[in-house]
Amino acid sequence: MGLARSWAAELVDQAVTVNVVAPGPTDTPMLCDPGRATTPPQLPPMGALIDPAEIAGTVAFLLGLDARNITGQALVVCAGASLG
Repeated sequence: MGLARSWAAELVDQAVTVNVVAPGPTDTPMLCDPGRATTPPQLPPMGALIDPAEIAGTVAFLLGLDARNITGQALVVCAGASLG
């Protein structure tokens, strides 16, 4: 996150935004492969793994005009997993 904030500060006068998307437990083949983990993934508090398209939607939002004033931020997309 520090690097993104540094870049955001460097590029702010050029109207370039720099942000971080921090995904939580995402429904991917790697996460759900029983050969890679000894225990299945734990579901986040909202009850389901995050669909990769939802992460892509967050990235698309940050790339759009509605997010033109968001810079130097981290958006945590975790279905409540970071709540504790």
